[in-house]
Amino acid sequence: MKKFNLVIIGIIIISFLVSIYFYPQMPDQIASHWDATGQVNGYMPKFLGMFLMPVIVVGLAALFLIIPKIDPLKKNIKKFMNHYEGFIIVILTFMLFIHVLTILWNIGIQFDMTTMVMIPMAILFYYLGMIMPHLKKNWFIGIRTPWTLSNEKVWKKTHELSGKLYKILAVFFLIFIILPANFFIYVVGIIIAISLYPIIYSYFEYQKQKP
Repeated sequence: MKKFNLVIIGIIIISFLVSIYFYPQMPDQIASHWDATGQVNGYMPKFLGMFLMPVIVVGLAALFLIIPKIDPLKKNIKKFMNHYEGFIIVILTFMLFIHVLTILWNIGIQFDMTTMVMIPMAILFYYLGMIMPHLKKNWFIGIRTPWTLSNEKVWKKTHELSGKLYKILAVFFLIFIILPANFFIYVVGIIIAISLYPIIYSYFEYQKQKP
């Protein structure tokens, strides 16, 4: 079995084992959501709160593993498969980390959840920034607009730009840690702007490529 498959199976097993081990120690209602100030503003029943995330991890893993088999451009995914597999491991590890943080908080090891989440978010988006320029045209992964999918040059330039923007976004996640909570709305605005700009850019870049 490939090392990659073993890592994925390991993450899934750990997510369930952690839930099973800590289940008896958990309250009947589990804190599951925090606002920008780190205050709890959402709860889940015990069973759902403990096993929803592991089930999501299984679902995501299955989806990510199916995509290279069903994409009409699967031959292109094979060209960046190492980066794709790395992304799967990073995103599933991120989900497991959030799950563990939630459990620790609920058994009384309380901390600033916002700060703790921002650090892995920064790592996740920085990794996305690293792999974006390596993505080849496909129907599931990357900035998939009518214009990137219609033109190879537009796809390439859009993903090179997105790679830089995601690395910048990673830095903003770290900056957010030291900002007052009332700056959250500005951070959200930055996230939305960085997410939308490559889409708009791909349209205008496509227009430039037209004869």
